[in-house]
This record gives sequence, structure tokens and C-alpha cells, in this order.
Amino acid sequence: MEYTPWSLLGDAGLIAALLVVGAFARARLSLVQRLMLPSSVIAGFLGLLLGPEVLDLLPFSDQLGTYSSVLIVVVFACLALSSESGFGAFGKSTGNFSLYSIGMYTVQVGLGVAFALILLGPIWDTPDAFGTMLFAGWAGGFGTAAALGSAFEGDGWQEASSLGFTSATLGMLVGIVGGIAVTNWGARRGHAKGVGRFADLPEDLRTGLIRNREERTATGTATTSAVSIEPLALQLSLVAGVSAAAYGISEWIGDLWPDFVVPVFAVAFLVGLALRLVGRSTPAWGYVDPTTLRSVSGTATDVLIVCGIASIVPSFVADYVTPLLLLLALGLAVCLLLFLVVAPRVFEADWFEKALFTWGWATGSVSTGVALLRMSDPKLETRTLDEFGLAYLPLAPLETLTVTLTPTIIAAGGVWALAGGWTALGLVALALSLILARAGRRARVTPSAPAASAASVPRQTAP
Repeated sequence: MEYTPWSLLGDAGLIAALLVVGAFARARLSLVQRLMLPSSVIAGFLGLLLGPEVLDLLPFSDQLGTYSSVLIVVVFACLALSSESGFGAFGKSTGNFSLYSIGMYTVQVGLGVAFALILLGPIWDTPDAFGTMLFAGWAGGFGTAAALGSAFEGDGWQEASSLGFTSATLGMLVGIVGGIAVTNWGARRGHAKGVGRFADLPEDLRTGLIRNREERTATGTATTSAVSIEPLALQLSLVAGVSAAAYGISEWIGDLWPDFVVPVFAVAFLVGLALRLVGRSTPAWGYVDPTTLRSVSGTATDVLIVCGIASIVPSFVADYVTPLLLLLALGLAVCLLLFLVVAPRVFEADWFEKALFTWGWATGSVSTGVALLRMSDPKLETRTLDEFGLAYLPLAPLETLTVTLTPTIIAAGGVWALAGGWTALGLVALALSLILARAGRRARVTPSAPAASAASVPRQTAP
């Protein structure tokens, strides 16, 4: 069937209907609530089951998988335009958290690639890029899976997107189910002192609905009058302009150097970043609303997840099922090692809550980590999220550069450099976090010299 704008409308209607069904299932079904599955993941499963790859009941077009490649460009454009990161408030209290997070992320990248090169490639003849499917789906999540999948498909690896989304889906399930299990273990061992029952979680976390009108927040701020242009239309125009410019630049580079493939999402990030750097020096940038842009990014991510899961080709996954499961088993072992061995030594006060949050992030997404944290720390008394907000600042550019440069590094033949370099960086970050934690403990145990001499002076009595 020929693809037309009406085909796009039909696909959009089906995706919207699936999202509504997913939201209804999250609001009403206890099992779905206990698994804390996002509506987009539920909708993606339904789309896969009812779509052309399984039952063929929903008349999706043959471009369903392409939408993920387009939407990840939108996500990266919004990321560049809305970022407000700064290092002014970063201090010693967040240093260990930051080093631990950097180590967690980069170790997944390096060890995953090395494992595939050393074992999976020689035995199952997997591509050089196969090891990236670990961090693409786990520490990276669905967004990274879409970004790398589209880039590798452009280089001729057609199974990349299906494998990436499968990894992300399994990672989220491992994160949620495993997180609930370790929370119960922590409660029995006395590590999670504030752990509560699932029924005690806030209703918005359980059902996904905010019933109390006073607790509902705005998704953006109007910076223009509708008599001129609708505020949302201005923000969307900015995102669409950056995304379209990125596509044009990528095509232009491809025409100049046919063998050099530049991912469109990477160009979108650079174009958006350049526009933000130039625009912030002018009064016009005051009319850009970061809150609205983040809402646009979140919407694009939800639709991306639906399209990504629904477009998984089971036969592609079946061809790699054994090496993929082994790769994910490695990821699970790494996450458990970090949680049980490294985290208690890096974090001292409230180590369990910080490690549990990072577990959810390392296996699926930050939202999974937040949900698990609320189970062990219902009132957020440990201030883990406050620390994470600062600790993430050094990792953010590293994460973006990793996703952006990985396809280019592999295409240039630097896959071993990627494996060794990122593994070394991760191990160094984790080692530094352990060293700083030990130094901090020694400083607190050893009394200062003035304090000790003062303590030895007899107290004077009043005349």
C-alpha cells in the first residue's frame, strides 16, 4: 500500500488509541500497577501483539519503525534547546554519587562491547556493534535504543532497532521486578528503614493519575499571545526547525562523503546546542520555554516507545536470542555487583536508597529508579533525588557524547578502543569513588589536633 499523509494520520490514531488503553490499564489493573509499567510500554506490547508482526489485526503502515528514528531527532533537539545544566551548586557531597553514576554507565558500555568482541562474536558471529545493545537498552533506555538502532540500520545492520528495543523492554522488567525483590531483601536486613507497602505509595505513582486538582502542574508557560501565535506552536516550530535543519545537514554531508554516515539525532543536538548558545545572548531567547520543550520531548519519547516496541521483528530477535540473553545476563551481573559490593562502600548514610535508585536507572530509566525509591523512602527523606540532580551534571555530557559518537567510532574501526577506553574510564571512576569514601570515613574518625588538645585541658571552675 502506498504511504500518504493519510497513512500517517491512521498510524497516529492507532498509536493514540493504544496509549489511552495503556493509561486505562495502568489506572485500573493491579498487576500492571505492581509492575509499575508505563502506559507507553503497555501500548507498545499491545501494538506488537495486534500489529503486522504477530496477529496483524491493526492496519499499521510499513513505516511504523521509521517513526522512532524521526522522534529521537525531536528528543535530542529538545534536549539541546531546554538544557539548563550548570555546575555552580556541585560540591563534595555529590562527588561520590557522580563518580558512581559515571562508573555504572561507562562500565556497561565498555564491558558490553568487550564481551561481544571476545565471546559472542567468535561463537555466534555477532556484528561488532552488538555489545552496545546492553547500554543502549539498560543504562540508556528506549531513547538510546532508538538512537543507536537508527544509526546502525543506516550502516546496514537491519536488526539493530529490534534488538535495542527488546533489550530496553527486558531491562525495564528486570529493573522493576529485581528492584522490588531487593527492596524486600533490604527491608528484611534492616537496610531500608523507611520501606513501605505498595499500597502506601502515592496514588499518582500507582495509577498514573493525579486526581487532586491542586496537585496538578502546568506543562508549560505561555510566552506569546495567541492573537499572534499560539504559545505551543512557537515552541513546536523551534523544535521542528532544528530537526529539519539537522536532517538537511545530514543529507548534505552524505552527498559530500557517501561513506560517512552522520546520525541525524547527533546533528540535531549540535544544531540545537549552537542555536541555544547564540540565542541566549539575545532578548529573543526569553520567549523559549524549557518546560514546554521538556513536555514535547516527553511526548515524543512516549510515542517513540510505542512505535519501537510495536515494530520489533520477532524473527530478528530470534536470530540473536542466545547471545542477547548472555549479554543481558552480563548486565544483570554487573548491576548486582555494583549494588551489593560497591554501593555499600561508596555511599554511607542512606546507601541502600541511593543504590536502589541507581539500580532502577541502570536497568531501565530514571523514572523506574524514582518509583523504586518511593517504595523504600516514601517521604523522600534521604534527599537522594536532590543529590542525583547535581550528581548527574558531569555525566550528562558524557552520556550524550557516548550515544552520539559510538556509531561513528565503530564505523571507523575503533570498536576495541571503545571497549577498552570506556571500561577503563568506568573502573577509574568507581575506584575514585571508593578512595574518596574511605578518605571521608578516616577524616571523621580521626579527631583534629586542636580538638584533642582542648579536650585534655582541665575545665576551669568559676571563682
